Formats: sequence, structure tokens, C-alpha cells
Amino acid sequence: MGRAEVKIRELAQKAAEGFGYTVESVELLGSGPKLLLRISIDKEGGVTIRDCELMSREIGALLDVEDIIPGRYHLEVSSPGLDRPLKGPADFRKQTGKLIRVSTKTPFDGQTFIVGRLQKAEDNSFMIAVGEKELEIPYTAVAKAQLEIEI
Repeated sequence: MGRAEVKIRELAQKAAEGFGYTVESVELLGSGPKLLLRISIDKEGGVTIRDCELMSREIGALLDVEDIIPGRYHLEVSSPGLDRPLKGPADFRKQTGKLIRVSTKTPFDGQTFIVGRLQKAEDNSFMIAVGEKELEIPYTAVAKAQLEIEI
């Protein structure tokens, strides 16, 4: 994460806390007139379109005052989505009991792609139930993890 993204995250988090949101991610993509600032927010019970509009106005005003991004940019505020990525112990703890999809760097039980129910999350690893088996996977072995959409 670049210096501008760090400053933007700090500003966004301050703005978000006032409304009861958390900032899940900040991405600065592209360059020049096609610069896109994408901020993902979340809150207990989920995010609505109204929440995104409110946060967009708030962070937009703060960014204009602070002038962190020179020139024009497009601001996009959204929720992390139903299939949100999981990054680290705090994310995993919040999603205990939910169905997740994990890609690992090395095989676990002969697989590098695992779908199962998140049983618990510790500081260094998490437990996932796959059928009748429970697998303990260290976070360092995870290439990508996200919620699996349940219908």
C-alpha cells in the first residue's frame, strides 16, 4: 500500500467510525484521468446503498480538503460483497460458522482448493470442517480465502 493509500485509509477510517462503519479496503487504481479510488466499507448487519452514498459524500469532502490525490479521480464506495475476501485472524473470527472457500499454497488433505464451514479462528491458524473432517490451516499457507455464497 502506497503512502497516499495509507493517508486515505486513515481519513476514511476516521469518517467511517462516526457512522459505525469499518473500512475493509482502500485501493488506488489506474493513473491520470482514469484514476479510481475504491473504498470498501462494512458494518454489523451489512451495508446499504444509502450507507455507501453517505460515506462517499463524507470521504469525498475530506479528500477535497486534504488534497491527498492531485487532479481528478473517481471515488467508488461499496460493501465487500457476499463473497468478501478474508484477510487475517480478525476477518476469520467475524465469519465463524459460515461457509468459506480457501485456496492454499500447499495441499491440505490432498487439495489446494477447499470449501467448508469455518469452525474457529485462532491467532495463527483456523479450523475448517469439510464433510466429516476438520482441517487446521495456518494463515501463512493461504493464497486466497473468501466467503462462499450460500443460497
